[in-house]
Amino acid sequence: MTSDAKTPDEYVAKLPYERKTVISKLRDIIRTNLPKGFEECISYKMIGFVVPHAIFPAGYHVDPKLPLPFINIASQKNFVALYHSGIYADRKLFHWFTSEYPKHCKRKLNMGKSCVRFKYLDDIPYELIKELCTKMTPEDWVKLYEKRLKK
Repeated sequence: MTSDAKTPDEYVAKLPYERKTVISKLRDIIRTNLPKGFEECISYKMIGFVVPHAIFPAGYHVDPKLPLPFINIASQKNFVALYHSGIYADRKLFHWFTSEYPKHCKRKLNMGKSCVRFKYLDDIPYELIKELCTKMTPEDWVKLYEKRLKK
């Protein structure tokens, strides 16, 4: 499901009630717990939290006009998705998240490279996501991003 929303508020407003509740809660958790410096926007037709050009002028290597993506949340056709670039780029963070996940959810982790898929909206580990959001500053993410980009 793609959205033509121009703002995060518009994105949420266009969702069906059940998805609106979940996306709003995820959005609030992320906004409240991310370290200062990340900015919220629409990124790749999803709600995104990015490192702005004011902090990282080079932008995203795929399209330098875009700020550096970090976290996205989206209402997809069959699930709600949380995309977290840090989980994909930092093996230590990945192992922490995957080992903690079963302590917070009844169901098996459904995850791609950076995408955590929540098919069951009654089993989302909000407390784990809250903690995940605190683990990396914009400066940490830029440093790791640049290191990975050079490889």
